[in-house]
Amino acid sequence: MSSPVAHETLTVLVYSHRPETREAIITAVGRRPAPDLPRVRFQEASGIAEVIQAADDREFDLAILDGEAQPTGGMGVSRQLKTEIDDCPPLIVAVRRRDDRWLATWSQADAVLVHPLDPLTAAETVAEVLRRDVLPARRHAGTVSG
Repeated sequence: MSSPVAHETLTVLVYSHRPETREAIITAVGRRPAPDLPRVRFQEASGIAEVIQAADDREFDLAILDGEAQPTGGMGVSRQLKTEIDDCPPLIVAVRRRDDRWLATWSQADAVLVHPLDPLTAAETVAEVLRRDVLPARRHAGTVSG
């Protein structure tokens, strides 16, 4: 018997000005980051205005932001969203250098991924954030049972 969670879908916004970076993130995370989680639907954004509008409209459950995006990097976008949006959805920042992980603290990101993305690590990180920050809130709101 399948869990009701298996029939739900979670939306993950992926922000980068580079289509190949968005594709790399989507491929690394996959449509099902963990067997105990719902399937993931990806929403792509190439500009900061799209990200801010999607956040304002609560269009996604989790966002993965490219730290190297131009003209506004994911760390700055993360900090802005965390500062300006009450009950901001969880945010993951993807950085190019392991040494940039400390910037995620400044950006208030919920987690960090480091390029080149390892599919196992990317899926585990996304799954951890979804389990910790998204599913409990959905269960509390009554939109996911189980």
